[in-house]
Amino acid sequence: MVKRNIQGIVMIVLILLLVLAGGYIAFSKYTAWNQENQLGTFQQGAQYGYQQAILQIANQVATCQQVPLTIENQTINIIAVECLQQAQ
Repeated sequence: MVKRNIQGIVMIVLILLLVLAGGYIAFSKYTAWNQENQLGTFQQGAQYGYQQAILQIANQVATCQQVPLTIENQTINIIAVECLQQAQ
């Protein structure tokens, strides 16, 4: 009778450990998937921002306006070549 109780307790402990291990693995996989998903969303947002910035610059330059661009501590002015040719 005592042997059956010990076997039952061992089975319950093993089942509990199996459930805990499965939960840990599922949580780990979900966390990794969620991080990858967030990184992809961040990269898409950054790409969209870069595209919009370039489009804004191109639209301003197309109206023959001088566009100043500052990179670190250096500033350059961009103007469309067509605008320079029209001025001559």
